[in-house]
This record gives sequence, structure tokens and C-alpha cells, in this order.
Amino acid sequence: MPVREIMRHLFHTVCLFFLIIVFSPPGAASAAGTTPATLLVTDSLASPNQTAMVEARLMSRGPAPTGLGGEPLELLVYGKVVATAVTGEDGTARLPFTPKAQGVIPVQVRVGESMRVAPTEGLGHLAIWERRNPIVAVELAALMAAPQAKPAASDARSKPEPEGTPLPDAADELGKLTQFYYRVMYVVPSASFGGDRFQASESSREWLKLHKFPTGYVLVVPVGEQAFGTAIDALHADGWKTVKTGIGRTKAFAEAFLQRRLDAVMVPEPAKGEAPRKAKVAKEWKEIRKKL
Repeated sequence: MPVREIMRHLFHTVCLFFLIIVFSPPGAASAAGTTPATLLVTDSLASPNQTAMVEARLMSRGPAPTGLGGEPLELLVYGKVVATAVTGEDGTARLPFTPKAQGVIPVQVRVGESMRVAPTEGLGHLAIWERRNPIVAVELAALMAAPQAKPAASDARSKPEPEGTPLPDAADELGKLTQFYYRVMYVVPSASFGGDRFQASESSREWLKLHKFPTGYVLVVPVGEQAFGTAIDALHADGWKTVKTGIGRTKAFAEAFLQRRLDAVMVPEPAKGEAPRKAKVAKEWKEIRKKL
């Protein structure tokens, strides 16, 4: 082959390589050969100038997802990295952040520089409330026209979602309650999602956002008849004593409040004999504000 042809071929090869480098998406090279993963984030609750712990779990994808330990995570608030941590053996990490102002703000957790895990991120909420603010606890099932279905077998790529359409007027009426007075805490049993509190938190947020419910704090409680009551006691012990009112669908939820001499409203109207004696009952969400 003539020298001129060799040089021309070499020139074209160099140009092609340069174009690939320039126009490749950021992180494409570093992501090659890495493990795809899912990053789930739970909601956090704190007061202004109090350190909150944002908890996240990094899991491999596939039929049998497992926690990915030893991986760097970054916490971002309004696009700025405010904390870093390394995942433990189960893929969980806690990232501290001290908020200044009140509100419910979105937080983002992402995988840092990793040779093993592909770039991924998860989203959550940080509820920053004054401890004197009145808080209404709402059982997620009380917002739905049908009970939540149990999810199918777990695969991190197919997330179990809350099923059921919202009860009529639920989003509007809850919006009116939270517009000027109450802060809203959504209470979700993790049993509805195979016992995974991280998945329960994310799926509940997505359902609430889809159906235009006011943004609040999603609290996931474990399996067990005493779970609701234990959660109330923990909140009160931590200084959140303004959790005095519960709006729920199940008898167990209402009883947890009544046993602590707190107010409980059941909606929609339960079957005869299902409502505890001192529980208030609303046939529909339009009656809720009259019961509080």
C-alpha cells in the first residue's frame, strides 16, 4: 500500500476516535462493565438546625437483589453535595444533613465514583418542621378506594406499587387541611411491600405524587399489630408531641391513637362493629374537616 494511502487511513482512524471521545455521553466509559443497581431512599424528619439522617440502600438488580456494600454515596440538596458515606454490608448508608429553613424539600442520593457499580440515583423527601406545628397522621389505605394489593415476587426492576384509585375528594380535602394548619405524615405498613421499608417509601411517594396529594413525610412502619402504636410512642419520645390526630381506614390504626387518648377518625365508614367505640367516623373525605 502506498505511503499516501497509509497516512490517509491513519488520519481517518484518528479522527473517528476523536469524535467518539467528544460525543460519548458523560460517564459512558467509566460505566462500561459495571453492575446495574437500584438506589432507594427513605424520607427523613427533622427540625430546623437539627441534624437529620437520610437513609439509602444500594441494591443489585435482578431476580435476587442483594445489598452492595463498600460503595460511596453522595447526598445532594438543591444540586449541591452536602454529605458522603460508604454503604455497609447490606448496602445501607446514613448521610447527615442539618437543614436551616422549614418545608418539605427533595433530596437526591447518588453513587459516587465506583469501579463496580454503574451510575444511579434515588430520590426522597426531608420534612423540616417546627416541633410546635400540629401534625396529622394519615394511613395510606384511608386515601384509597380499594385496599393495597400484595406485590408479586421481588425484582428490583419491577417495583411494587400501591394499587387502588384515590377516594373521591381525598387529595383536595387533605390539601385544605395542610394549606394553613396541619403538616401531613403518611403512615405506610411495610407489610404491603414484602416488608421492605425502602421500597414502601419510594412506591408510596410515587403514588401520592401521581394523584396530586400534598407533599408530606412518608413514615413506614414494620409488620405487627402494635406497629402503629410503637411508631406514635417513638415520635412522642423524640419530641414530636403534636402528633395527636390520626385519620385511618383500619381498626388497628384507630385504636393506636385512642389507646393513647388521642383523636382518631375513620374514613370511609367501616362495616358495622369495626369502628372502636370512641373513634369518629366520616362517610367520605368531605366530612373529615368537621370531625377534627
